[in-house]
Amino acid sequence: MAGIGTDIIEIARVARAAERGGNRFLNRVFTRREISFCMRRRDPWPCLAARFAAKEAVFKALGTGLTAWHDVEVTGGGGHPVQVTLSGRAEQHAGAEKISVVLLSIAHDRGRAVAFATAVRQEVK
Repeated sequence: MAGIGTDIIEIARVARAAERGGNRFLNRVFTRREISFCMRRRDPWPCLAARFAAKEAVFKALGTGLTAWHDVEVTGGGGHPVQVTLSGRAEQHAGAEKISVVLLSIAHDRGRAVAFATAVRQEVK
């Protein structure tokens, strides 16, 4: 294991940020695929908040601090396993640290979204 990270956020906080910043906020933080996936929901805000928390948790697990939001993409959910795809500086850092995968668990309930990420270092043989 290379690192762990967790984050919790109020769902309403993400909704308020989107109301204030509109598409600019959404496009800065989320990938097109993330936005499309969540906007198909009756209520997209829990889905988006969970992905926001997931990105924060992944940054912490990688030990990179905040890189570009789009460097971490969260896919799956809704009955499918959640997966993390890294790109840019996050991917470069993971490669340098020999991190082979980032495992992720996300959930939302009672007005909050939470995420837990584990960065796994590839096994040296």
